[in-house]
Amino acid sequence: MRILMFGRGVIATIYGRVLDAAGHDVEFYVRPGRAAEYGDEVQLDWIDGRRKPFGRRTRESFHPTLRESIDPGDGFDLIVLSVGHHRLAEAAAFLAPRLGTATVLVFGNLWKEPLAAVAPLPADRLVFGFPQAGGGFGVDGVLWGAMLPAVIIGTMGASPARREQQVLTAFRQAGIAVRKETDMRGWLWLHFIADAGMFAQAMRSGSLANMIGDRRAFREAFLATRELLPVLEARGVDLRRHRGALLPYRLPFLVATASGWATSLIPIAQRSLAAHTDPHAPEARAVLEDTLDEARRLGIPTPRLER
Repeated sequence: MRILMFGRGVIATIYGRVLDAAGHDVEFYVRPGRAAEYGDEVQLDWIDGRRKPFGRRTRESFHPTLRESIDPGDGFDLIVLSVGHHRLAEAAAFLAPRLGTATVLVFGNLWKEPLAAVAPLPADRLVFGFPQAGGGFGVDGVLWGAMLPAVIIGTMGASPARREQQVLTAFRQAGIAVRKETDMRGWLWLHFIADAGMFAQAMRSGSLANMIGDRRAFREAFLATRELLPVLEARGVDLRRHRGALLPYRLPFLVATASGWATSLIPIAQRSLAAHTDPHAPEARAVLEDTLDEARRLGIPTPRLER
């Protein structure tokens, strides 16, 4: 399968490398001038969650194929769009006239109505998903990251089954399990407010990295998210469909203790936090601002987030 990763960030690089190793023809779109800046090699030090109970550390070189243009005739089967939610509209507008026949996997956070968030991309080409990986690039350019053994995939009812199947096949051929989410809209919004709680606490703790092993910090993050649950209900999300995902906010003290322990002792649980040392990163700021704006618009008090 011909696959285009949009960008060469952490998520695109980790999953692009895994899909490439599975035999797919993978390329990376980067902005004009960036190919020379990035070079033809990236060093990875990452934990591969597909191997062993807690993953296996892998240190390797990866030689991605970079391109600085996209044309409808390029023949891509799948385009993986994984950018910060504040950049989605720009990326979607750029991609729309250049798609050809490709399926687009929207792979990350969003806060608007999903189809509106990526307009003008055609609804019948879209599959929505969420990565289970994270990390960051060090000052030496090495990607420090981790990938869990599964991804989350869903549609919004407009995409033909073959589009979703195309995405499922690509990941499964790479040895990545797929968890299908029947209410992807609600799940994505729940994850968004979960990020808001974490980013709010990161500002108090100094960074996400500083939260590693700190059960009190996790508890405050979970409590901040819990006060945002009425925002989702006001937007029409049926929280009964997400009982498992709600556990940290129903039992914040218990789950915070487990999170503190896990991030202290299990490397795969540390990696996605350890690389985030800047609490004022653009995506973090945008998540907080957009969440607060929506809570205020709906008249729902969020004292922890306001603080």
